[in-house]
Amino acid sequence: MYKYGLLIILLFQSLFAQKVLTSREAVRIALNKNTELQKMKESIKVTEAGVKSAYGAFMPNVSASAMWNWDRNSNSFGPNDVTTTTHTYSTGVRADVTLFDGLANVANYKNSQQQLEAAQLSLEQRKQDIIFQTLSAYYDVVNAGKQVTVKEEDLKWNQKNYEIILESNKLGKVTLADVYASQVKVGNAELALITQQNTFENLKSEFLFALGLDVLENYQLNEPALEEDITSQVAASTKEYDNLSKSIENALSVRSDFQSQKLSLSSAKLAVDVSKAGYLPQLNANVGYSFGATDFSNVFKNRDLTAGLTLSIPLFSGWKTDAAVEQATVSSKLEEIKLNDLTRSIKKSLQKSYLDFQAVIKRVEVGTKNVTAAQENRRIEEEKYTLGSTTLLNVLIANSEYTNAVTNLLNSQFEFRKLRDQLQYLVGKLESKSFE
Repeated sequence: MYKYGLLIILLFQSLFAQKVLTSREAVRIALNKNTELQKMKESIKVTEAGVKSAYGAFMPNVSASAMWNWDRNSNSFGPNDVTTTTHTYSTGVRADVTLFDGLANVANYKNSQQQLEAAQLSLEQRKQDIIFQTLSAYYDVVNAGKQVTVKEEDLKWNQKNYEIILESNKLGKVTLADVYASQVKVGNAELALITQQNTFENLKSEFLFALGLDVLENYQLNEPALEEDITSQVAASTKEYDNLSKSIENALSVRSDFQSQKLSLSSAKLAVDVSKAGYLPQLNANVGYSFGATDFSNVFKNRDLTAGLTLSIPLFSGWKTDAAVEQATVSSKLEEIKLNDLTRSIKKSLQKSYLDFQAVIKRVEVGTKNVTAAQENRRIEEEKYTLGSTTLLNVLIANSEYTNAVTNLLNSQFEFRKLRDQLQYLVGKLESKSFE
């Protein structure tokens, strides 16, 4: 009987066991399930095919053909009607190659290569967007869970304080007003805990839903690194991001979106060269080898070898070439404007994040000191209240200040982590390879 009971307990635990979800696992899931990334990967396949097609422009076009033709001719001009029937059979191979097209094929091939590289960089940038968004959301959920713990500890303190005051009132040491005030504080702490628990569960559900996971599954967001002392992390990050100009320089040299836009601009300039090739003459060569006869048995006895050159000189195309050049030129200028705008945006974003990062480091330092001071102040007020030298109001205020200090410190610590990752994201260091 004991064995069956133990089996039931183990089965129950396995069914309701928590599933641990680390930030790395969350990012991996987000990268694998994101439909936009899947679409971009499929689009890259089309771009790769475009590169192959552009390379094919240097190769000859080879075709084979076979033909059968039947012809009946009736002639009634003479005294007698004459009808003749002819069968024609032929087969052959022909090759055509472009010798010169104004170097449009060269520019087009380079253009397709750069478009492919730009698409791959855009894909990497989108991955980095998803990584940063996932990490930020993960931090928000974990922070909300930590705040639940703060509210639980606050409720425990108020419950313990209420019990002490209630006993003191029975001994005649404190007034009934203090009992009621303490009881109200317990109720408020319970309400605050319930509110924070709801906030945590809602954030967690939204996060799991965004990852495509079952919101009813019992997931535990656990990140061992978040339990480590943040002091060393602050020191390391302060040293890493101590120079804004250097950070901007690094960002412009490695950021995927910036490099992609530079390639898009270069590709647009090559498109101008391709369109200008319409003003230049085009030289094509062809060679063919064929067989043909009116009698099928003699088809391969009649051979024909041909070769030729064709020079095409554009004289007037109804201004189509002019329009193509103008359109390509405008597109090139628009890509240049996009690159300038992106450069300005990167500098602005980095400057803001850099300043916010410096501020949050100070908030973490001040918050740590505030927690220590508030905790000591609460202890002093509790002792003074026990000795009858202060009021309950001062004790409750001291406890509220301590709870607020812990809450603010937690918010600052998680804000520090988010801004640290944001800086890594903005300088292009949040690479997807480290998460895949």
